[in-house]
This record gives sequence, C-alpha cells and structure tokens, in this order.
Amino acid sequence: MPATGRTAQRAMSDVEAIGWLVGFDTTSAKPNKPLIDAVAGYLAGHGAAVRQVPDETGDKANLFATFGPPEPGGIVLSGHSDVVPVDGQPWTGDPFAMVEREGRLYGRGTTDMKGFIGCALALAPRLGAARLARPVHIALSHDEEVGCIGVRSLIALIGKELPRPAFAIVGEPTGMRVVNAHKGISQQHTAVLGRDGHSSRPAEGVNAILFAAEYIREIEAVIGALPRGGAAASFDPPGTTFNIGRIGGGAAVNIIARHCDFRWEMRPTPDVDPAEVLARLGAFAEDALMPRMRAVDPEARIRTTVDVTAPTLGPAPGSEAETFALRLSGQNQPSTAPYVCEAGLFAEAGVPSIVCGPGSVSEAHQPDEFVRLDQIAACSAFLGRVVDSVSL
Repeated sequence: MPATGRTAQRAMSDVEAIGWLVGFDTTSAKPNKPLIDAVAGYLAGHGAAVRQVPDETGDKANLFATFGPPEPGGIVLSGHSDVVPVDGQPWTGDPFAMVEREGRLYGRGTTDMKGFIGCALALAPRLGAARLARPVHIALSHDEEVGCIGVRSLIALIGKELPRPAFAIVGEPTGMRVVNAHKGISQQHTAVLGRDGHSSRPAEGVNAILFAAEYIREIEAVIGALPRGGAAASFDPPGTTFNIGRIGGGAAVNIIARHCDFRWEMRPTPDVDPAEVLARLGAFAEDALMPRMRAVDPEARIRTTVDVTAPTLGPAPGSEAETFALRLSGQNQPSTAPYVCEAGLFAEAGVPSIVCGPGSVSEAHQPDEFVRLDQIAACSAFLGRVVDSVSL
C-alpha cells in the first residue's frame, strides 16, 4: 500500500537536500534502500502518496511519489538514485560528504544526479501546500548506471497501478538546456574460440587473437560507415560511436592463442538500429572469418552476446514535453545528448520525455565530481515554474 499522511518534517533547501542525498553511498553495487526509505518518509511527511517498487532482493527499490490528484495527465520529475564507483579515483576528500567550495558542491553524485533530485525534494513543502490542477510526481530509480535496469519495473506499472503522466522531465546533467534526443546503448561481449598449438607452426592452429583483431577492424568499418550527417550530426560527437573496453586472450607468447574475449559497446543515434549493426557483423563472422577458422578446426567459432541495451530518445517536435520545457526555460531550440538515460525508456512506454538538469556530463563520474551553485539555482527556479504552471 502507498504510504500517505503528514508527519512533522523540516523543510530542506536545495543545497541541504543534495548534501543529505550525497551522504548515502548508493554506488550501483550497493543497496539503495536506505536512501529510498528516507526519501519516502520525507515526501510522505509533506503529503505525498508514496509507492516503492522493490527489486527481487529487497535491497533496492524504485520510488514513485505523487502530489496532487491521483489521476492521469501529470508531470513526472525523474532521476536515478545510484552513482558510479569511487574506487581508485584520487578524491581530495570524502566522496560521500558534500563540501561547498568556491561556488561548487563537491561529492559523488552532485552532478549525476543528486543535484536534480535534491532540487526536486526541496520543493516538497511547496508541493504539499499547493492546490494542484494536475499531479506532480517524483520518481527515483536504481541501477541506471549499469544499464537503465531498475526503472523498467516502475515504468511497467504506469497506466496499470500508477497514474500515467502526460510527460516526464528527466534531470540528467544538461547544463539546464532542454534536450529532446539522446543516444542509446548496446553493450556486448564477443568470444573467439580458435585452436592452440606451437607458435613455430602458426598454420596448424587458429589464432583467436588475430581473428578477434579482424572482427574489431570490421566493427570500426561498419560503424564508421553509419550516417554522420542529417539528424546524426546534431550530436556531439556526431553519429554512432563505439568503444572496445576490455580484451583478453592467449596463454603464453609461444602458444597459438586458443581464446580471445573482448567487451565492447556502441552508442547509436535514433536513426540507427543496433540489431542491424550486430547482424552485419554476425554475417561478416559467418562468411569471412569462420570458414577460414573451420578449415583448420571445425569447432572454431565467434559468438557475440548482448549484455545490456537501452533505447535512444528520438526528437518529438511539438510534443507537450518539449514545448512545456522550452517555454518554462526561456529557450527557443532543444539540444541533444551523447549519453543514454531513462528518458528513452519512458518515451518507449508512451510517456513523452525531455532531459533537463543541472551540471555537465563532463563533470560527472570524475574524482572530485562537482556541480556549480548557479546551476542548482537555475534548476530550482525552473522546477518552481513547473509547480506554478500546475497550481490553481
């Protein structure tokens, strides 16, 4: 059952709320439930109807809080509660104790994306006291940083157990620019099985590393030939990109490598279907590589397995989400983002979405991550106008 009702709650400023959130270590590999429980209590104390959507372990949960009438047609302010690891990064202080210094807030997640969430939480007293013509929802998710995993179970309840919003504002760092399109992601690993043997007789073996290298060159060629102009040119960097992130293989320098595995990703633009890219690469492996490999060893093979996918957000000119956000932000044209986020999943489920939040993606995932105070002020002002727009 949703938690409802008012209890005594001290109002927090946006900066106080951000510092409170940063104090929870919600690295994706750890539970986020302590943060979700605390936020649920805070929002319920200001009059929100709060629903938690736990994962199968019970250690993690999404949150969906509603201010105003529990009916379709509202606005959801959405953010992810998890953060990336700090291991091995040269922080100058405790990553989970926010510090304000020279107009910046330092701490893990200040930009990505507890800054936006803190601004939304600071609105709770105002939302609880307002007479709202349409609902305002605050949605928090888990495990966004590892593939936009957690929010999917929350989105599955929209229109069934949760009221369907008219649109979503996802507060990823955009410098408070309105973003109407972002790239997707497809992460996979490719395993090459060859045949080992003595390195002095290379023709008697199948060197998995060499065939992996040919496959990687084909990835570069196929993705390099994808569109870079038109809509793809609006992204920075333009077009679909890829990265080979990890690779390993072989047993010794004087043994023909039997195994080679590598993990890689592509970041497609909305006009590119990653399944088609993988199909072309699969055909290359089947037609150009494996016949040569199997001429030596019939058991040799190349297999690619997709680990994580998340959809792009395509532009929807004239949508209520875009026109609303541009009007309230005073901007004339939307922008694009090179990263993937949960906006594409909301849109895929029929909830038009834009991305707009404080900070820059270049400030995220770094040691001494920070967000500028002027960005927080701009975000709070924007969200304040959201509340004004739906208040009677």
